[in-house]
Amino acid sequence: MKALLLPAAALLLLAGCARRDLAAVEAQPALPVRTAAVVLERQPAVIEAPATVRPAERATISAKLTGTIASFPLGLGQSVEAGAVLLTLNVPEVEARVRQAQAQLAEADRNVERTRTLVNKGVNAPETLRDAEDRLRFAQAAVAETEALLAFATVRAPFRGVVTEKHVLTGDLAVAGQPLLVLESTQHLRAEGSVPERAAAGLRPGDALEVLLDDQTSPVLARIEEISGAADVVSRSVLIKAALPSAAARSGQFARLRVPHGESDVLLVPAIALTRHGQMERVFVVADGRAHLRLVKVGRAQGARLEILSGLNAGEAVVVAPPAALRDGQPVIVQP
Repeated sequence: MKALLLPAAALLLLAGCARRDLAAVEAQPALPVRTAAVVLERQPAVIEAPATVRPAERATISAKLTGTIASFPLGLGQSVEAGAVLLTLNVPEVEARVRQAQAQLAEADRNVERTRTLVNKGVNAPETLRDAEDRLRFAQAAVAETEALLAFATVRAPFRGVVTEKHVLTGDLAVAGQPLLVLESTQHLRAEGSVPERAAAGLRPGDALEVLLDDQTSPVLARIEEISGAADVVSRSVLIKAALPSAAARSGQFARLRVPHGESDVLLVPAIALTRHGQMERVFVVADGRAHLRLVKVGRAQGARLEILSGLNAGEAVVVAPPAALRDGQPVIVQP
C-alpha cells in the first residue's frame, strides 16, 4: 500500500511544480514582438525525384595490346587534355614485328628498282615488274599495320577530363581488353534520375528543370538533354538527363530533380520566424495575448520564406525573429 502511495505523491509534486513554472512564466512582463501571418498560397506543385550527377563523357580505358606498363605518371583526380599521354606499354614483340616489316619493305623496294632496270633493258618480261610492285605494296601494308599496332602501346586521352579510377601501376602486366583507368569529363555534367511517368509526360528535351544539389539550399537551372522513350515497367518511371551549368556540381554528387506537376496549396511563413533546438523546428504562435510554442515540419525554402508542411494553420500569427528570452505561454505585446 505504501509503495502505491509514493508514486502518486511524486506525480502530485511534479504537477505542482509544473503549475508553479507556468504561473511564473505567465507572471513575467509582456515582451514586445513583431508578428507575421501564416499565408496560404496556390503554387505549382513540384515532385522531387532523386538523381545522381554524372559526366556526359566517361570512358573506361582498356589495353589493346598485352605488355608491361612502362610509365603511368598520373594520379587520381589529375586533369589531362584531349590527346595527352595517359600511359605507355613496353611491347618488345610488336617493336620486333615493326622492324621486320620495315626490313621487308626495304627489300621489296630494292627488288622493284632492280626489276625495273632489267625490264627496261629487255632482260625480264614486264610481268616480273608488276609482280615486284605487288610485293612492294604488300610490304607497305605490313609496315602500316605493325606501326598502327605499335601506336596502341601509347594510350592517349580521348577527351579532356580527370582520372577517377586507376586499376594498374607501373610494372604491372596489361592484358588486351583489361581496364586500365577511368576518365571522366568535368566540362559537361548532368543530373540523371528517374521521374514518375505521370510527371514526365509533359517534359521535352530542351526544357528547363530545377535541380537541387545536396550541398546547396537554392536550386540550379538545368536543361533537359535526354528523355528515355520507354518507362520502367516496375517503377513506372522515366529516365531523364539534364545538363548542369559549368562548375555547378561534381561527379557522383546526390541531387534532386524538381519536376512541376499541377498545383497545390502551400503554407508559408518568414524564414526568420523559425528557431531550432536540436532536431526540433519551432515557431511561436501568438494567441490571446500570449506566445505559444509550436513544433512544425518545414519543407523547402522559397527565398525569405519557408514552406510549412505541418503544425500551423493559415491565418495564424507567428512571431518574427523571436527574442531569446521569449518562453512558452509568456505575455507579449504585438508591435506594428
